[in-house]
Order: sequence, then structure tokens, then C-alpha cells
Amino acid sequence: MATLHERKHYRETIMKALYETTEGNRFLGVTGAKLRDDLQIPEQDLAAACAYLVGEGLVTVDWAQGNTPVMVTLTHQGIRLLEAEEEERG
Repeated sequence: MATLHERKHYRETIMKALYETTEGNRFLGVTGAKLRDDLQIPEQDLAAACAYLVGEGLVTVDWAQGNTPVMVTLTHQGIRLLEAEEEERG
């Protein structure tokens, strides 16, 4: 089981990867398998992070049997959050 620090890191990493890959387009998504492989996140931790982000209203997830994320997409709220962070960084 991931530590609190790891869980927060996974969530942030997933959000950034989604934003970069989709260029902030909420009509595009990334497969759970690609996120898992590219980000080196254990499958159970990926599912937990995605469930958390869904609960926060930042992403939508199409789930497969066994709580496996098939497709992950940013919501409008998720895009706005990441754009605000990008603007703060300059």
C-alpha cells in the first residue's frame, strides 16, 4: 500500500500527464494502461488515485471489471485547475 506522500505524488503525476498528453482537451483521454506503464504506477495505486480524482471532480474514468481504469479524461474543473497552476508558474 502506498504512503500518503506516494498517493499525493501519483495523483499529481496523473493530472500532469493527462494535461500534457491531451493538451488540455477534455474530449481526449489516456488509457489506464498507458498511464500505468508511462508513470510506473502499480495498478492498485493507479485505480485508487483515479477514484480519488473522480471524487474531486477532476477526471472521469471508464472502468473495466476489477476496478481497472480503461480510459481517463480530464473534466472542465480539472483543466481549469491545471491552467491556474500553469499561470502561477509563469
